[in-house]
Amino acid sequence: MTKHTCILAALLIAAAGSLVLAGWPSHVTPVTIEKGKTVTVAGALEQGVAMPDLTWASRSTTACFPATQNLKFNGRHVLYATVLPVRSILTITVIPDDPSVDLSIYAYSIGIDNYSVVPALGSCVSCEAEHKWDRPKRGKTQDHTRAVKLNAVGAPYNVVVGVAGANGRTSGSFKLEFTLE
Repeated sequence: MTKHTCILAALLIAAAGSLVLAGWPSHVTPVTIEKGKTVTVAGALEQGVAMPDLTWASRSTTACFPATQNLKFNGRHVLYATVLPVRSILTITVIPDDPSVDLSIYAYSIGIDNYSVVPALGSCVSCEAEHKWDRPKRGKTQDHTRAVKLNAVGAPYNVVVGVAGANGRTSGSFKLEFTLE
């Protein structure tokens, strides 16, 4: 690798954090995160969009959640975007202001120059989702919060986070925490 190529690669990686502000549709809220810190943003389902077609989530090229769980994601969706730097783990937690409000969360990573937003998501590098469990899980308990984790090893990624109302829910406020390790 030449010296110029190394410098260019370093500049591109360093600039990845600032790319979050460019390219996203107006209904996606960009969030700037920093390694070793937690950033909290406030949101509300009323700010979200209806998403009646959830077929994008159960495709083999996305694999966010199975179609059998669509009821847990069929309310309004509030979308956020950030950048996941190289050699990082990002934990995103949604905390409803009212613990009785049932919210679900999903997050997917895509290429750093990709700005695909659901439902027009053809594929992604990875996708994780969390919702209210149908039954207890041995050795675990669930409260009103939901969390997902994404990681990046050798390349930075754009990340889109969706907070969705369960069972058709269209209202409810929440806090969304982004913790970057």
